[in-house]
Amino acid sequence: MSRVTALLASVAIAGAVPAAAQNSSATTSMPVIGSAPQICALQPPRLAPGAQVNFRGLSGETLQIDQMADSTTLAANAASASVQFEAVCSFPHRLRVESQNNGLWRTSELAAIPTGGFTYAVPYRAEVSWAGVNTALDADALSRRVAERGVTIDRPGAGTLELRIEIQQGASNVRANAPVIAGYYGDTLRIVLEPQ
Repeated sequence: MSRVTALLASVAIAGAVPAAAQNSSATTSMPVIGSAPQICALQPPRLAPGAQVNFRGLSGETLQIDQMADSTTLAANAASASVQFEAVCSFPHRLRVESQNNGLWRTSELAAIPTGGFTYAVPYRAEVSWAGVNTALDADALSRRVAERGVTIDRPGAGTLELRIEIQQGASNVRANAPVIAGYYGDTLRIVLEPQ
């Protein structure tokens, strides 16, 4: 039994070492994680300074042509405007430009196509510059349909997206400089930033 007592005595002595004499440290690692969502966003449009010809301006998201037709020849007048959007897309994405009508078509008449060589739809060009990529949609107004153009962007993007709309002098869907038939004309142009 003396052996057991001696062993217990040595254990008691080891446990009685003062705390100040201990030199130990402990470390642990704590991972910190998070995730950023895949988001694309476009802010409301604004006219680029000094970049409009024959447009009244921007009202909300609507551009209105000032003088659609020449008062003497009745042919379509030239018009152009540049609109800017602050934009961000946090992942590789696709830019799509879409014309709902493939040109400026009469909104006041959806009936039969008029005869007599009158322009009843006006073609235009929409050019878009975004994240170092340029693309263009030619809305030729030859048929009323959805027209679109898309381009893949292989990286995230942030900054200014610029849209330029241009109507050539005398633009027509029948022949150059044909007179424009009376009425209201319109199209809906969409800019879409979307997953590839």
